[in-house]
Amino acid sequence: MLLKRRLFTPGPTPLLPAAQTAMASAEFHHRTAEFRALYSRVLADLQTFVGTKNDVILLASSGSGALEAAVSNLTSPGDKVLVLTAGKFGERWRELGRAFGCTVEEVSAPYGHTFSAESIAPALSEVVRAIYVQATESSTGVRHDVGSIAQLRNQHAPEALLVVDAITGLGTTRFDVDGWGIDIIIGGSQKAVMIPPGLAYCAVSERAWKRMESAKNPRYYFDLRKERKAAAKGESAFTPATALVAGLAAAMDYIRQAGGEGSDPKTALIAGRNALIANAEIAAAMTRAAAAALHLSLFAAESPASALTAIIPPGQMDSSVIVKAFREQFGAVIANGQGEMKGKLFRIAHLGYYDYLDTIGIIGALEQVLASLGRGHFEFGVGVKAAQLVYQAARAETQAAKPA
Repeated sequence: MLLKRRLFTPGPTPLLPAAQTAMASAEFHHRTAEFRALYSRVLADLQTFVGTKNDVILLASSGSGALEAAVSNLTSPGDKVLVLTAGKFGERWRELGRAFGCTVEEVSAPYGHTFSAESIAPALSEVVRAIYVQATESSTGVRHDVGSIAQLRNQHAPEALLVVDAITGLGTTRFDVDGWGIDIIIGGSQKAVMIPPGLAYCAVSERAWKRMESAKNPRYYFDLRKERKAAAKGESAFTPATALVAGLAAAMDYIRQAGGEGSDPKTALIAGRNALIANAEIAAAMTRAAAAALHLSLFAAESPASALTAIIPPGQMDSSVIVKAFREQFGAVIANGQGEMKGKLFRIAHLGYYDYLDTIGIIGALEQVLASLGRGHFEFGVGVKAAQLVYQAARAETQAAKPA
């Protein structure tokens, strides 16, 4: 049969067609009134999408650029920071803290697990200047309870700034950014907002802006104060990725349209964001049910994310074999494990531009791959049926919730 290349990776994710069109036709000079209007609209839409009254900053970089900015702008050499790590991206916070001369204390959970309050509370004290954590650890498929972490911060280290890498969390997870007191929350363009890599965005609290005035670590390109000053005029401090900004504007419009007709633009965008989150939640629940029906174990069973599902291969099989089979048989790209987890798990994404048919298709392909590898100890369709039942129940619940 024909092979269609399809991405089922947690970044980059499939591109929104309307965003592709907008990017292809984006011929802007970035110091013009036309682009300033577009840039200002995108920043306002991101503020609504994130769910905050705080200023949002847009950077021409991968998400890791915003992670670096969240360390360099908030800390001074010797500052004590707490890193909560349970995977490869938590470890990135640790390395960034050390790179900028911070005294890094870690609270770690094993890969595939999350943190307990009992493990975090003893590490919090008045001398902790910042706390760094992921919302979703996409290397393992774990979701961390950011709301509970924020409560612990409020109780034990109220002056510590809370910084959340939500690069795969925004658009897949429900946050109360201002209510919880998240000081910086970070997103990336190649995730739930359905455009290519190259943009990072972050919402920054007034507490964080104040801290920047006394922080002593060096910064230049990633000086968030420069970006805030430029953004007030509808500009970026340096040359922006103009085509990506146009694509992001189209993505925000698409999400707004998903919120329904007849609402004001802000309300519609909030409703569309919630629909995007619900879409990821349903696709993840379908995939988890299918995995169970196929006698596969989840890698992050206790606190699974909606952004992606991490699955342990059957028996002692190397997950690289499964990743290769998906690519060769169906042109589908799923993700292997990262770092020390390579060969030990495979990851199927749900964030962004995925729908019911994509989810059913990848589950059907999983059945075929397992059978072709001699792991077909099941009746074809059992995984698909389990997913169908989850979808049917979710749809019935949605219909029941609609006003008569």
